[in-house]
Amino acid sequence: MQESVIYQSIKTEGSDEKARQIALNLLAEGMSVDAIARITGLSVEMVQQLQQQEPDNQD
Repeated sequence: MQESVIYQSIKTEGSDEKARQIALNLLAEGMSVDAIARITGLSVEMVQQLQQQEPDNQD
């Protein structure tokens, strides 16, 4: 049972990271924060935080 809880935790962390990466890509393409939040399931606040970090990730 405990392995199952650990597995679920790791799986959730991986899904969250993937959603953040997708959100960063969509931000780079100029998509709106609200649309990104709907598409990725992230909160508007999280997408806004990523948006603030996004210029640091560009060349």
